Amino acid sequence: MDPSTATNPMLGVVIFTLGGLAGAVFYLPFKKVKDWAWESYWMIYALFGLLIVPLALAFTTSPNLVAVLKAAPGNELLKCYLCGAAWGVGGLTWGLMIRFLGVGLGLALGCGLCSATGTLIPPIVSGNLASLTGSPAANASLLGVFVSLAGIVLVGMAGMSKEKEMSEEVKKKAVAEYSFKKGILAASFSGIMSAGMSFGLQGGPNIQKLAETTAPVTSHTWSGMPVLVVVLLGGLTVNALWCLFLNVKNKTLGDYAKSSAPLLGNIVFAGLAGAIWCSQFICFKTGEPAMGPTAYVGWALLMAAAILFSSLLGIALGEWKGTSGRTRGLLALGLVLLLGSAVIAGVSGKLAQAKPAAAVEKTS
Repeated sequence: MDPSTATNPMLGVVIFTLGGLAGAVFYLPFKKVKDWAWESYWMIYALFGLLIVPLALAFTTSPNLVAVLKAAPGNELLKCYLCGAAWGVGGLTWGLMIRFLGVGLGLALGCGLCSATGTLIPPIVSGNLASLTGSPAANASLLGVFVSLAGIVLVGMAGMSKEKEMSEEVKKKAVAEYSFKKGILAASFSGIMSAGMSFGLQGGPNIQKLAETTAPVTSHTWSGMPVLVVVLLGGLTVNALWCLFLNVKNKTLGDYAKSSAPLLGNIVFAGLAGAIWCSQFICFKTGEPAMGPTAYVGWALLMAAAILFSSLLGIALGEWKGTSGRTRGLLALGLVLLLGSAVIAGVSGKLAQAKPAAAVEKTS
């Protein structure tokens, strides 16, 4: 077997988990941005996270990036771009979701919907429904997805229980603009639309093949970078246009040269948020090759890890303080199931890895 295409499912699980960690903490640097409107720091975040960082990494790891994009099928490029734009629409409300529900509950609900939609729909749309079942590896992968979803549901139930138990004063202390109704609407819309990222990142197989075959070739591990660049460009278009519109509408264009604001610090922290955010999808595309035929579980693992770490972060920030033992029990059980889904995914990858190995021994 070519070492460049060798699979290592446990490594893939670790990479997806690191991506989930990035997805859970990216919002924290925004807390250091001072005296800027939301649209101003979101614009800087978008420029770094959707353009500068992924493009710099792609040029570093994919020496044939320009040639690949020139030779790529136009319909595939358009599909990836439009899926990224769909994510961009959902991503604009991601911040509202966190603002109204807090880091822990907001990301749990948003990522949960994103996980279910982004994991199960791509193989159905591509006509690969059979790949979800039929073999021990596929069955284990599907089990991992459902365990992950069960964990997400329990975390969501814990959030609803928290809503009933805590007084408005306590809620506002943990999350300044807490609003369960507004947060649920934002999470539902954002979670479903944000699954466009999964569709786009998994929608460029011919682009990845070109990356691995067009001289000077890109390694198998990094062959997804050209796809990532196109998808994120679609997201950048939506985010940048919306932020610019708000800058004009709210007369906040002056933020970028505002003498009373710490300009350098704001750019650094907003840019850092973008770089951390982008890291989760870099992990997603580099973790896929390590998973082999069970790579489709990567999205569920990424979202599960993001929920796990965001819930732990929410606990650390005091968002669950004052809740009952029942509520904390639901949260704990949900987190255990999320961890279990990662273990199951690793096992499914090992099963898929063992099958071809057994076939080789039989024919030798």
